[in-house]
Amino acid sequence: MSTRKSIKFGAIIQGIGAHIGLWRHPDTPADASVSLEFYKQQAQIAEAGKFDLVFIADGLYITEQSIPHFLNRFEPVTILSALAAVTSKIGLVGTLSSSYSEPFNVARQFASLDHISGGRAGWNVVTSPLEGSARNFGKTAHPSHSERYRIAEEFIEVARGLWDSWEDDAFIRNKETGIFFDKSKMHALHHKGEFFAVQGPLNIARSKQGQPVIFQAGSSEAGKNLAAKSADAVLTEHASIEDAISFYRDLKSRAKAYGRSEHDIAILHGIGVIVGRTQEEALRKYEEIANLVTIERALDQLGRFFDHHDFSQYPLDELFPELGDLGNNSHRSSADRIKRLAAEQQLTLRQVALRSVSPPGEFIGTPEHIADLIQLYYEKEAADGFFIQSLTPNALEEFVELVVPILQERGLYRIEYEEDTLRGNLGLPIPANRYNTVVAAHRT
Repeated sequence: MSTRKSIKFGAIIQGIGAHIGLWRHPDTPADASVSLEFYKQQAQIAEAGKFDLVFIADGLYITEQSIPHFLNRFEPVTILSALAAVTSKIGLVGTLSSSYSEPFNVARQFASLDHISGGRAGWNVVTSPLEGSARNFGKTAHPSHSERYRIAEEFIEVARGLWDSWEDDAFIRNKETGIFFDKSKMHALHHKGEFFAVQGPLNIARSKQGQPVIFQAGSSEAGKNLAAKSADAVLTEHASIEDAISFYRDLKSRAKAYGRSEHDIAILHGIGVIVGRTQEEALRKYEEIANLVTIERALDQLGRFFDHHDFSQYPLDELFPELGDLGNNSHRSSADRIKRLAAEQQLTLRQVALRSVSPPGEFIGTPEHIADLIQLYYEKEAADGFFIQSLTPNALEEFVELVVPILQERGLYRIEYEEDTLRGNLGLPIPANRYNTVVAAHRT
């Protein structure tokens, strides 16, 4: 069983950046989103910092208003397979949609990545919030929010069943006898559910860590229930430590209600980091990035959370408009958060748009300031760890160089990797093969 012995860290590799203007910074390679060398460099920096994982986000629909990184970027499993060859300890986690994929293909892709990396693969299960995704897959309509989460729950169930197709000692490979595998240890799934019918077995064995680690990032009610029931780790973001504590307690409680231990699920809080050797230097870096964006582009970015709604039709310096249910079938949790904060703080549309592009977060400052906040969040049980979003071109390198040693000196963070699998470093157990369990129970 897992225990909270050390802060966990992940790094999001986002090429030219989630910030819509970061590609214009002189220190950002303009082709970073499709540069193997850039991704390799970032993964190796994170591994030098003893991070648990690197994370590649993804989406399936773009428009002219999409941020530059989204317009031209790697498919996650492909780039993670390349990174597996140039790293040895760090976990490799990628997003893949449960709404626009098939369980057999996904199970096979991540099982292959798990073998290629020696047991370091993780799958971030997303339900694809953007309605335009349907038009790229020949669908007449985007599934509703609730239906997408029912699909995801069954999808994970099928994938895990397929990952158990082979018992761990099924492949004998005896050249003298000519016996390649034990037929009694190969198992077809024969799944037939509401959305999927999959016979199996999967044509690849279990890996060193048993199964890839399941990540989930939804923060809606349906998302939290799916995470509590099925996820090994959760990626989340919150505007304050109070919100983070509330989410943490809620999700751990839901996990217990599903018969799980609170230690069976790790909660990683997303933080945008800007490190300066002085507070003034950090704030200068923030202003430098914020000034790379026009208000027009900020409005486009804001619209993404509301299914690319056109915000240019509203007065900029009046209160954020009343949008009703807009956003409920796309980025629901983000849209709800934006609406709530705008109402609570009486923000104008201009203020909301600029904050959506360059949020002035807490984790901007000196290494000591950032380390103090991380320690506070961890000790207050607002998070089991953090995934780092680089808000400047060199933020990850500066975090590893300047913040990590402080946390190590305080005994809060590992000096060396404990294991060479993602599950091992996250403190998660290797899942028992369901067929081994059945056989053992029968023998008993």
